[in-house]
Amino acid sequence: MENTPTEDLQALRYIRYECQEAIGYITLNRPEKRNALNSDMVSELKLAFEYAEDDESCKVVVLRANGDAFCAGADLAYIQDLQGFSYTDNLSDSTHLMQLFHQIYTLKKVVVAQVQGHALAGGCGLASICDFAFAVPEAKFGYTEVKIGFLPAIVSVFLLRKIGEARTKHLLLTGDVVSAQAAVEFGLINFLAPKEELAEKVRTFARRLCVENSAQSMEMTKEMLARIPEMPLEDSLRYAAQMNAEARGSNDCRRGIAAFLNKEKITWEDADTDVNR
Repeated sequence: MENTPTEDLQALRYIRYECQEAIGYITLNRPEKRNALNSDMVSELKLAFEYAEDDESCKVVVLRANGDAFCAGADLAYIQDLQGFSYTDNLSDSTHLMQLFHQIYTLKKVVVAQVQGHALAGGCGLASICDFAFAVPEAKFGYTEVKIGFLPAIVSVFLLRKIGEARTKHLLLTGDVVSAQAAVEFGLINFLAPKEELAEKVRTFARRLCVENSAQSMEMTKEMLARIPEMPLEDSLRYAAQMNAEARGSNDCRRGIAAFLNKEKITWEDADTDVNR
C-alpha cells in the first residue's frame, strides 16, 4: 500500500523522503552547509522519520546525505544563536535533539546509515544512533564537542549502550577525529564500502532485511533490545519470556514455522504485503 506524501512532507526544505523497493530513504539535503544541523532541520528529520514509520510501503529506513559530508554537526549560525539563549531556551532546544535521537533509536523499523562523507559531533551522533551503519573508507568520525567547551551529552546515553564505557570515554573525552576503519573497530560503524559501491551495498543489505526477515519480528526485537538494559536481571528475563510468548502467537510466527516445517522458503516482503491488503 502506497502512502501518499503529506503537504508538510512535500514542503520540507532540508530533508527529502522517498520509498523504493520497500526502502524508505531519508536524505539530508543541505550540501552547501555540509548538512549541518539546526532546529529546523531537526524538526524536518523528526517529521520524516515519523512518516517513514507510518509508511506501509516502507519496511527498512536508510538515512543518507547529499554532498561531500554526511553531517558536520551543528550549523555555525545556529551555534552563534545559542549564545543568547536562556537556560530554559537551551533545555527546550536540547530536548528537541534528544527527541530525534530517541525517535531513531526506538523507531519500529530498522534504520541504516549510509555515510558517504565526514560525520562529526551531532552528525556522528546521527550515524551512530542508527541500527546499522555503512561508510566509505575516507569518512572521518568524531565527537568534537569538548574542543569548544561543549558536551556530547545526549549521544553519550546511547554510546554507553552501544560500545561500552571505555570506548565511549576514549571518544568523548579526547574529542579525537578517527578514521572510518577506527570507527569500525570502536563499534560505531558496521561496514566499509568504496564510494562507488556504497549505495548499492546499502540497498542490497536493506533489501535482504526486507525479503528475509519478518517486519514484526524486527520491530519486536528492536523494542526488546531498547528496554532490557534498563531492567534488573529478573525483570528482564520475565519481560523476555513475555515477548517470546507474544511472538509465538503472532501470524508471522505461524507463517514462518509452517514454511520451515514444509521446507518452503518464505519471502517476507510478499507475506507482509498480503497482510496489509
